[in-house]
Amino acid sequence: MKLQRISNKPILEPRANIPWEKSAVLNAAAIHDGSHFHLFYRAVAHNPGSLNESCIGHAISRDGIHFDRFDTPILANKQSPEESRGVEDPRITKIGDTYHLSYVAWDTRRTVISRATSNDLKTWTRRGIMFPYEQFGNNKNAALFPEKIGGRYALIHRPMGFAWDDHDYPLDMWMSFSDDLKQWDGHRRLLRARRGEIAWEHGKIGLGGAPHKTARGWLMIYHAMAGNTYRLGCAMLDIKDPTKVLWRTDEPILEPELDWEKNGDVSNVVFTCGSVLLGDELWVYYCGADSRIGLAKCIFR
Repeated sequence: MKLQRISNKPILEPRANIPWEKSAVLNAAAIHDGSHFHLFYRAVAHNPGSLNESCIGHAISRDGIHFDRFDTPILANKQSPEESRGVEDPRITKIGDTYHLSYVAWDTRRTVISRATSNDLKTWTRRGIMFPYEQFGNNKNAALFPEKIGGRYALIHRPMGFAWDDHDYPLDMWMSFSDDLKQWDGHRRLLRARRGEIAWEHGKIGLGGAPHKTARGWLMIYHAMAGNTYRLGCAMLDIKDPTKVLWRTDEPILEPELDWEKNGDVSNVVFTCGSVLLGDELWVYYCGADSRIGLAKCIFR
């Protein structure tokens, strides 16, 4: 399984005339509502004395390639102490009639997972932190499954521990379960980085977007880092018990090759927070070098 870029150029670039997204756009959640594609993307402004402030913007498209953007963010930073520096890396899931946006809140010292909800993809209500810092320490890369598993909400996330360089949890993917989206238990490791086995996964791994339900299982895209390079991989989880991994790719399905994927705010990066499965066609929206957003596709059977 390999992704094919639709173009050698990005489909979304920062807008210099929009103060909150003048420096970079990246890491977009993606969903199709039946008629339109929606991207909810991280936007970055580099300002003197504060070089990395993030908000979340909204872009909409009929064809999934040419997007119109709104000039105000759906979620701005500095709305709470936890979000004083940024709201980052959104991932979106629809459960019933409600859209759930999980995102990272950053205060310069801590990263925690927060959640917002909407019924129309336009107006969003913050629901607060999903895990207290004291439970897992720094935490990122989270998305809900689009339906309950065994009658419970299920979340994939990536605990990082209580300090950037001294963590209690290896940088692997975990699953947790909840009855009410407030109290979480049943924590277990889902997918580990194959350190010493697969070279491109040596450092850490994390979820792409929310898993897709298919006839063969839950299709999950993930990122992996080795050295200073981020690549994308793919795994299949059991449809009834997604804590069971059926298979995963030994080779990356996408890696940095183009100039705008190799050079930017963070060089040598392809990274995704969202994809859309339309029939048997998988559309993966990814960022290059933490600066621009591209699109790659493949046929999944």
